[in-house]
Amino acid sequence: DATPFAKGVKPIAVVFPKNPYQVQELVKFAQKEEIPLFPRGSGSGLTGGAIPTKKGIVVSFEKMNKIHYIDDEELVALVDPGVITYDFQKELEKKGLMYPPDPSSYKYSSIGGNIAENAGGPRCVKYGVTKDYVLDLECVFADGTLTNVGSKTIKWVSGYNLKDIIVGSEGTLALITKAYLKLLPLPESRETALFAFSNVEDAARTVFEIFKNRVIPSALEFLDEHSLVAIKNYVNLPYLENEKIKTILIVETDGYKESALKDMQKCISVAKLNNSTEIIFAQNEKEKELIWQARRSLSPAIMKLKPYKVNEDIVVPRKKLVETLKGVYEIAKEFNLLVVCFGHAGDGNIHVNFLYDKGEEIIVEKAVDRLFRFVIELGGAISGEHGIGIAKAKYLPLEVKDAYYKMKAIKQTLDPKNILNPGKIFAI
Repeated sequence: DATPFAKGVKPIAVVFPKNPYQVQELVKFAQKEEIPLFPRGSGSGLTGGAIPTKKGIVVSFEKMNKIHYIDDEELVALVDPGVITYDFQKELEKKGLMYPPDPSSYKYSSIGGNIAENAGGPRCVKYGVTKDYVLDLECVFADGTLTNVGSKTIKWVSGYNLKDIIVGSEGTLALITKAYLKLLPLPESRETALFAFSNVEDAARTVFEIFKNRVIPSALEFLDEHSLVAIKNYVNLPYLENEKIKTILIVETDGYKESALKDMQKCISVAKLNNSTEIIFAQNEKEKELIWQARRSLSPAIMKLKPYKVNEDIVVPRKKLVETLKGVYEIAKEFNLLVVCFGHAGDGNIHVNFLYDKGEEIIVEKAVDRLFRFVIELGGAISGEHGIGIAKAKYLPLEVKDAYYKMKAIKQTLDPKNILNPGKIFAI
């Protein structure tokens, strides 16, 4: 997948099932022969979740890619795990509907992979993450049982919520074969603005103050100074030419036209009170797209600064954003690394990108270690979207403490032979 340091083992086979029953037969065979299975969506993960850790079979779901139906009366849909998130969203837009989870990889990531990682994205600050839109899952457990966990109803409290245990389990508890998803109507209006600042502290404080003023934006993205340097070297965006701009926030509000405008005006007032040096309020779709282009061009732009990067996705309470960012920059300085920070500041989720040259891998690993320990000390989380996989497995007990052993007990109960994605979440 897209993980820099995770080293895998060559699989003995790659299987492309076309329906749930083929998945079931494969799991039964693997269980009998005690052969590990490694589920794979689109391979866009960033923690080694799809990488084989031992000799086994890769189960690619790319051929299970059917949208079975979209019900625009019940506002639900039934899809295969291999459906690409972008393709699904485009089909929904034709019907005036939306599926809010929008990870940065949405143009090539799969619904099954999104569910396995409990993916988020920019608009999850208002609408929630993947788990909030999964009503029911059809999946195959390690013993070969093909069953549903969840319900086709909006409300459901019949027994343990196994569905929410499967969501975010990274393919370690069951293989997802169908997903029954909740949908929402597309908002009538979206307002977009860019707030520029001369320093990180004012920008981070603005994030906290927006929520303090009882506004929930539909997106609130943060880009630091090195992010802007990368973007300016990659694409020409006139509004970034002012050298005094060191940090920006991209803010979006949505809903009915009057409500979206009112919320945006509140955000603008907060930005002004927190020393915003420039405010650009988009007046049409072209201007909105131009503002969002800065965020969307960032990932490829970063790779122009250095040949390699490690992208971590830490999460902290919004009120600790200033302290967190200061700490991150101190860590980068200590290890003499270039760091680029950006991400979903509205929910405290910052993507910390350590950039490096070949031969600096050990230094970067030490910096990441320091970063995770620092974030845990602040009461934050080591992952908001990317999952644990291989890359973060050894840090999980530091964050969740004794709950780690409860998690392990669930794994051992549902998969006693450890055939489903072994080596993920729990360190080998």
